[in-house]
Amino acid sequence: MLGILGFLLVYVLNERDDVDMHMQPRFVALFAFIFAIGMGAIWEIFEFIMDQSFGLNMQKSGLVDTMWDLIIDTVGAMFIALVGWSYLSKAGSSSFLERWISTFVASNAHLFRFRKHD
Repeated sequence: MLGILGFLLVYVLNERDDVDMHMQPRFVALFAFIFAIGMGAIWEIFEFIMDQSFGLNMQKSGLVDTMWDLIIDTVGAMFIALVGWSYLSKAGSSSFLERWISTFVASNAHLFRFRKHD
């Protein structure tokens, strides 16, 4: 989920005419990957602070839980980054991600200014 959020953040900025950004697909994918990993690490820090401060058990088995969470975050982020990069690199494809992004854009048209295609 965090990889998708990171990808969509940059994708929306990249597609808006009023934002002067024109990023390469590999940068968008890299940003999505790093964003997801960073947010996953911040979440693990939050869990640690809550456990230490309030005696909660958010980390369940401690280091093992934290490491598995970070591994899963990394695998998910890599998957979304690769799928997003593939989507942006191949114009005119009809992948699941393209249909999903098109639905997102159509549902949030106020975030985008559509360009006329020749």
